[in-house]
Amino acid sequence: MPFVNFKIPEAALSLRQKEEIVHRTTDLLAEYFSEAARPHTMVLIEEVKDGGYARADEVFVIPQAYRAGD
Repeated sequence: MPFVNFKIPEAALSLRQKEEIVHRTTDLLAEYFSEAARPHTMVLIEEVKDGGYARADEVFVIPQAYRAGD
């Protein structure tokens, strides 16, 4: 079973954008593994709370201007 796990900042993507990621990722995996993989493909999108991760020794908080609205 193909499995993909995306970790994104909380509120960075709208529901529509997350749905698009699921569909496009599933299409990509079906292209590589054949259509037989489509019904078994799992895509997990996990939202990480502000302050829950860091890069280059800086804790990340998503600016309000970049938050998605559903």
